[in-house]
Amino acid sequence: MLRRLWDGYLRPHKVGMICAFLLMTVEGSTLALISWMLKPLFDLVFIGKQPGAIWWVGTAIFGIFLLRALTLIASRALLTRVSLSVSTAMQTELLAHILTLDQRFFRENSPGAMIERIQGDTIAVQGVWATLITGATRDAMALLMLFGVALTIDPVWTMGALIGAPILIMPAALVQRYIRRKVRQNRANASLRATRLDEVLHGIASIRLNRAEADQTARFAKIVGRIRKSETKVAATSSVIPALTDIVTGIGFVAVLALGGNEVMEGERSVGDFMSFFTALALAFQPMRRLGGLAGTWQTAAASLERIYQVFDTKPTVVSGPRKTAPDSTRIELDDVWLSYDGQPVLHGLSLTAEAGQTTALVGPSGAGKSTVFNLLTRMVDADSGRVMMGGVPVQDFDLGLLRDQYSTVAQESALFDESLRDNILMGRPDASEEDLQQALKAAHVNDFLDDQRTLASAAGPRGSSLSGGQRQRVAIARALLRDAPVLLLDEATSALDTASERLVQDALDSLSKGRTTLVIAHRLSTIRNADKIVVMGGGRVVEQGNHDQLMAAGGAYANLVALQFGEQE
Repeated sequence: MLRRLWDGYLRPHKVGMICAFLLMTVEGSTLALISWMLKPLFDLVFIGKQPGAIWWVGTAIFGIFLLRALTLIASRALLTRVSLSVSTAMQTELLAHILTLDQRFFRENSPGAMIERIQGDTIAVQGVWATLITGATRDAMALLMLFGVALTIDPVWTMGALIGAPILIMPAALVQRYIRRKVRQNRANASLRATRLDEVLHGIASIRLNRAEADQTARFAKIVGRIRKSETKVAATSSVIPALTDIVTGIGFVAVLALGGNEVMEGERSVGDFMSFFTALALAFQPMRRLGGLAGTWQTAAASLERIYQVFDTKPTVVSGPRKTAPDSTRIELDDVWLSYDGQPVLHGLSLTAEAGQTTALVGPSGAGKSTVFNLLTRMVDADSGRVMMGGVPVQDFDLGLLRDQYSTVAQESALFDESLRDNILMGRPDASEEDLQQALKAAHVNDFLDDQRTLASAAGPRGSSLSGGQRQRVAIARALLRDAPVLLLDEATSALDTASERLVQDALDSLSKGRTTLVIAHRLSTIRNADKIVVMGGGRVVEQGNHDQLMAAGGAYANLVALQFGEQE
């Protein structure tokens, strides 16, 4: 995992990391220099009473502290830059990868869970990574240099100071395994928290109307309660190693005092020797504690990295085909298509044809497989068996980008973003000219609701919330008009609108469908009366097909649908 992190994200920053490492090496070494300067301070100044030594010893100690301050500032700045660069690159690449994945992935993973992966896990890695590099490099170097000073003074005293170190070995291994397991659970709970918040905030109207505020709050409290308990256990367990380090250090102090105290009192060693050694040991205390705590810190990062790489290791099954040229015709054909979602059959040998330049309507009850046809055409999913073709070429043979360039789509719930109306309309064709934009606005009747208060620069609001349903649909139609694709897919584009809005939107759709191969999913049968072909679907297959008059004359499923909707047989 570390190798993958290095190759994927850290290698481009190796120069900055090397510079930071060198600076932290200097910073860590200053503690050893401070302890080393205590020997002349005691032996030459306090005991030797040499006046001239005061100035050079004082200047040297001040210089050491100044060097420590400067290297601290420089190393932190470099590491922060590296850390933020890594996390932002990881977030961007993770989102880009997620956008390539199949619809099945999004059925199995909620938006809240993905937000937590992209944001929560990468930020956790960012913070931990900076702590690990800073702490491990600086504190390890400080310990190395401090024990180097101790060894030069007296190797026996140094061995005595380390007498309790074996106590740390077994607990450290057990603690790391426990922390990693708990952190995994905690990150999963954090995903549940994000999912719950996403659902609550998007369903606020339903919650209020059903007076479910207390219930939803209780559900959320249960999730955050689990997170609180888990994080408390992680924090308590993470403190075990630093706590044991305190005990080991205490044992070392007693051992050094027992070994060195008598030697100093008998004059075999100077006070300066003992004070320098004792200070080196005292200064090593905090780096040892911090290094002991890094075990838990690393496990936190490792758990988040595992979750991130799980997403990166998920590969799309819908991949681009080799064909880079557009089809010669927009004639659409489905031949004996079978499809299941998660083991549940949706299409049962579906066969239908939509002729180029004509309007084909798909009608039938909910669950008949109408929207699935659109998903197959755009390759949001691939069929289990059978052929889906455009212009006689299987859609799997086309480059995905090229294939989807053939479609303009208007759905019942058109996706608008919290950006300007202009940006939402230009989404399908960012390079469109101002003239083309104005023509699309006029044809989609968007200009009808623009005025001094609401302009193209006005924000659409989260999910288009600043617009009415009809206005959102007209923006979506303007986007589709501007996209100017040869095939138009309309999925219940007017079913949620009032009569006035429906008339305007239907006029815009009529303009949009001229000269295009159009497939329409409609429950309002009045909107597809003039379609060239009407395909009645039921149970994932075609029940009957023909134009309105033919199907009415046949007196079959379509005629029954008309009778149910209008209250009488036409």
